[in-house]
Amino acid sequence: MDEIVQLENEINKEENSTVIRKKFVLKKRTNVKKDYKVDYKNELNQKQLEAVIAKEGAYLVIAGAGSGKTKTLTYRTARLIEDGINPENILLLTFTKKASAEMLNRASLVLDDRCENVAGGTFHSFSNMILRRYSKFLGLKNNFTIMDQSDSEDVIQHITGLLYPKKEKRFPKKATILEIYSKSVNKEMPVKELIEKEYFNFVEVEDKIIEIQKAYVKYKREKSLLDYDDLLLYLKFLLSENENIRKKLSNQYKYIMIDEYQDTNTLQADIIKLLASEHNNVMAVGDDSQSIYAFRGANYKNILDFPNIFKDVKIIKLEQNYRSSQNILNLTNVIISKAKEGYQKKLFSKIVNDRKPAIIRAKNSQIEAEFVCQKILELLDEDVSLNDICVLIRNARMSYNLEIELSKANIPYQKFGGPKFMDSAHIKDIIAHLRVILNPDDTVSLNRILLLLKGIGAKAVNSIIPIVQDGIYDYKLLEVKYKNSIKPLFDVLSNINTEDDLQKITESIVSYYKPILKEKYDDWQKREKDLEHFLYLSRQYKKLDSFLSDLALEPPEASVEGMYKRNIKDDCLTISTIHSAKGLEWNSVFIIGAVDGRFPSAYSFNSVEELDEELRLMYVATTRAKSDLFISYPIDMYDYATGMILSKPSRFLDDIDENLLEPWDIEEEA
Repeated sequence: MDEIVQLENEINKEENSTVIRKKFVLKKRTNVKKDYKVDYKNELNQKQLEAVIAKEGAYLVIAGAGSGKTKTLTYRTARLIEDGINPENILLLTFTKKASAEMLNRASLVLDDRCENVAGGTFHSFSNMILRRYSKFLGLKNNFTIMDQSDSEDVIQHITGLLYPKKEKRFPKKATILEIYSKSVNKEMPVKELIEKEYFNFVEVEDKIIEIQKAYVKYKREKSLLDYDDLLLYLKFLLSENENIRKKLSNQYKYIMIDEYQDTNTLQADIIKLLASEHNNVMAVGDDSQSIYAFRGANYKNILDFPNIFKDVKIIKLEQNYRSSQNILNLTNVIISKAKEGYQKKLFSKIVNDRKPAIIRAKNSQIEAEFVCQKILELLDEDVSLNDICVLIRNARMSYNLEIELSKANIPYQKFGGPKFMDSAHIKDIIAHLRVILNPDDTVSLNRILLLLKGIGAKAVNSIIPIVQDGIYDYKLLEVKYKNSIKPLFDVLSNINTEDDLQKITESIVSYYKPILKEKYDDWQKREKDLEHFLYLSRQYKKLDSFLSDLALEPPEASVEGMYKRNIKDDCLTISTIHSAKGLEWNSVFIIGAVDGRFPSAYSFNSVEELDEELRLMYVATTRAKSDLFISYPIDMYDYATGMILSKPSRFLDDIDENLLEPWDIEEEA
């Protein structure tokens, strides 16, 4: 024991002789809080705040209808920047250019102009930007042309005519063939399997459809043409097959946000996974209850599978609704609770309104239309603006009787679904000229502009195209009989350089085209207004390639004369399909034709997935209303497809308690 004590003393003595003692000053530690410019805590509710301050990792924000989804994304963008994240390292992907611009503009108002430097846009516009930057890695020319749907259909028709001049009676039309190819890409499913699963009536000609597909793919590669699906397909291929580029882009876009995630397709979900491969910083915002675009290739399963695709996903639910009264939400909560699968949520609101939603039974469609018209007049007497009233329809044909009654009552209205600006023949003519200037290999557009000329037919085009395909516009190389017809076109094309001022280019083409417009169309005066509008659009851009890309990816909705309007001055009623109304809201909403067999459609009865999508469509329709919701159905609607009289209310509504949905019968006064 003494030996141990002695050893310890010796060690202590040695340590004391060698240790240099330091003097320390102790100060009380205080937590330093970051001084934020934006008062996030008071501007947001608890769940919104939770999503906004989330930074590292994967998050799925289930944003119920009217729960402030846009506000949440806007404030999170601002918060990331306030936390020191470089705006150029943030990527915000949306489904419309308008939505992206609105969010970034609002973020700038919340914070400052730094938000404008955030990378934002649609999936397709983002893909277009990346592909032009890295086109050489894919064997593409960076001046490739983006085809719209009608362009793609024309190419398919051309190829089909060459391969199979004599088609079977049951051969699919060009639009159906393109639809098959598009679904095959977006669902990542072989064409053969897709035909056997969804287009089984064309199984007998599936070999020919596949052969046309191969020729279609080859044709696009040779002519530097990309359709919408190619933009996503090539981007995924670029990220999958080139590790250096994938890492570079993933490290550039360190914080990724996706709006309306329930509307993504399988290909888009794969792209997000690849872009996030280096950091896993992904926030997907959406609502599985509002997934209604399966017909466009959207995959409802993406939002359900998100927690299985990304690591350690945290789920945040936004359930407080800032749009509708609680009475309306009581109904919508019951409707969506009937879905076979999905994230459980219950919307609530602090908005109180005594009026409950009503379901109205009418003797026929005519009585239904008269009732809706009369009720609109009553709402006007209550000082509800026409701009704040909407009639929702399952499809565009269901409003004919109502439109007649509105005209009788001199109620102005606009119907969403009019002629598309980009589908107008004269606008497509102008764009075809511009595409040829940018990409001389674009034989689809070259074929179109040559056929506009007098004395030039299909036979002449076939002999002219090989001469001009490389951008050589020398009419002296042509046969004598074509020279006079071709010279004005060649003169204007040869005098334009792609580096010229865009306004100069478009004005030259429009000036050249106007005599053709007057010759070709009896209503050329009306169409000329569209040309003026086209020139106005072009003035917003500096370069031809970016202008044409945006026209293809984000086409203007309607022409100057395109909307169905009657006596429009200031206020007007809106008639809209439910698909077109998603994301919008009105004080008073009418849902007409809610009869079983039409809503849901009889075609969905044998498919659980399709019936569930119809249910979500009803949910979207009912959640557009703020204060008043009227759902009506006739009891003698004849269905030509089934040969049956439809008389029952939508199965989504027929068993709902009267305390939530008041039943009304329309009775005519004696």
